[in-house]
Amino acid sequence: MALEEYAYILDYLPQGRSEDKSYHKTPLALAVGESELKLLELIPKPNALIVVGERVYIGKNPEKRDKILSVRRRISYSDLTSAGVNELPFTLELIINQKEQLFLKFFNESQPINTRKHTLELLPGLGNKTMWNILEERKKEPFKSFEDLTERVKTLHNPQKMIASRIIEELQERYEKYKLFVAK
Repeated sequence: MALEEYAYILDYLPQGRSEDKSYHKTPLALAVGESELKLLELIPKPNALIVVGERVYIGKNPEKRDKILSVRRRISYSDLTSAGVNELPFTLELIINQKEQLFLKFFNESQPINTRKHTLELLPGLGNKTMWNILEERKKEPFKSFEDLTERVKTLHNPQKMIASRIIEELQERYEKYKLFVAK
């Protein structure tokens, strides 16, 4: 497992998980990694103020870890709390917007999977007509921003939401065969 440097807090459980029957329950923070989009369970430092939506350092350098003591484990989508599930789409869109060029690369460079299906069609809500519009427009010139993409491809609305939806589907492990964004 590659190490994430930063993660975004999806939920904070100051009393730990309710199903944990031990006497000394460990406070936990549920988070999504910034670069590999892995779901993580974090152990906060004692008395650290943890805020949902904040970006926290979880890398190897202990001096930089001001709020997180350690990464407890990688978790699955089903391990998220309902609050974490609700926060995830907003957090993913934030990450996608902050790493716009990385995600634009997908629209600029994605290739066919086989003769009948293109990688672009794996995005929820992106149909055949929109896929062909994207392919035609990127031949002229690579997309420079999400705004440029939606301006040139009129049938494409909010690509950030499409990408976030696909990431959530990958986290739910609906598609074992094609992982576009989430690290294995």
